[in-house]
Amino acid sequence: MFAINDINLELEQGDLFGFIGPNGAGKTTTMRIIATLLEPTQGEAYVCGHSIYNDAKEIRGLVGYMPDFFGVYDDMKVIEYLEFFAAAYRIKGQKRRDLCNEMLDIVDLDFKRDAFANTLSRGQTQRLGLARVLLHDPQVLLLDEPLSGLDPRARIEMRNLLRRLGELGKTIVVSSHILPELADICNKVGIIDRGVMNVNASVSEVMKQVRQKVVLNIRVKSDHDKAAKFLEGLAEVDNVNMGDQAIVVALKDDAEDYSDLPGQLFEAGFKVTFFGEEEVNLESAFMTLTKGVGAKI
Repeated sequence: MFAINDINLELEQGDLFGFIGPNGAGKTTTMRIIATLLEPTQGEAYVCGHSIYNDAKEIRGLVGYMPDFFGVYDDMKVIEYLEFFAAAYRIKGQKRRDLCNEMLDIVDLDFKRDAFANTLSRGQTQRLGLARVLLHDPQVLLLDEPLSGLDPRARIEMRNLLRRLGELGKTIVVSSHILPELADICNKVGIIDRGVMNVNASVSEVMKQVRQKVVLNIRVKSDHDKAAKFLEGLAEVDNVNMGDQAIVVALKDDAEDYSDLPGQLFEAGFKVTFFGEEEVNLESAFMTLTKGVGAKI
């Protein structure tokens, strides 16, 4: 019995990888192996060209790992907490003070610099933890459930912060069991269940796998039934259904260009008030791609 089995993962600089799966799926185990905190029974992993077996010291200088839960010292202020860890990285004097101030500014915690670390909210504590792992300027960030337990505002702030770090060229792996949280910030996604990576692709490729047909939502000012009948007769249309607020049109598999459809409706005498492609979100993608192979989220 393996915690994880046959996982193949390759990320480039600047990738923001959403690592998705239910609790116990193997996300934390994978991250701890990459961070050289856990040795695999077999297989190999490289971080920035360094082997986890032979170059653990080098990798730890390149990686910033933030676990799901971490402690803070009761009698330390926020700035003291960061300076303590900066000292552990042997950053000294004015450089250390300037660096800690910079990190507080990056995670938007400067206004809490003199507050005791154990008085921070859950969201503020997560941002402090992120500031801590950024102190040694790692190239790779491994963030285990950084959005867990946050209120809606704190989640938005954390997502914005992750986007900014991605823009700085950091390679970021973010684990979560909350699918919608990662949909709009990641460029790649991996779906793991029971230790097996079922999906590993760009977000757009995942959506493409899920959507076998292009589905359009169309609204006309009047004569909805006649418009639906007209659409059924078009060569590129596979089927038409009447939705609550729109005509739902599924195109045939080989139909890629539908830009002339509004014009055809107009020429047939219908006034189009809305025309758009139906979106597929990451949550529905997960349920489709893991159907029957594991636990639901």
